Amino acid sequence: MIDAIRIVTTTGTRDDAQRIADALVERRLVACAQVGGPIRSTYRWQGEVHRDEEFTCTMKTARALYERVEQAIRQMHPYDEPEILATPIVAGSAGYLRWLAEQVDLS
Repeated sequence: MIDAIRIVTTTGTRDDAQRIADALVERRLVACAQVGGPIRSTYRWQGEVHRDEEFTCTMKTARALYERVEQAIRQMHPYDEPEILATPIVAGSAGYLRWLAEQVDLS
């Protein structure tokens, strides 16, 4: 069974999130990606509190591809320091996890 993870990033526009999703699926670095939002983010950056509308891009892939996915996101992402977080998928339907494994390029 695949060692699967979910990776999430946020962007300032839906177009940026969709561009990242499309590129990573096309390159077979992730099996699928969902773009959601808008959401309202509150965070501290460079000593100031900011409140901004953002969009999420949530992706499913193999743990072995994390570094390649992170590098690709960083190349496309407009933020100086984008949120890129991965969490393990500890359980899932066998059929979905098999499909996920078939969609990514582990070579």
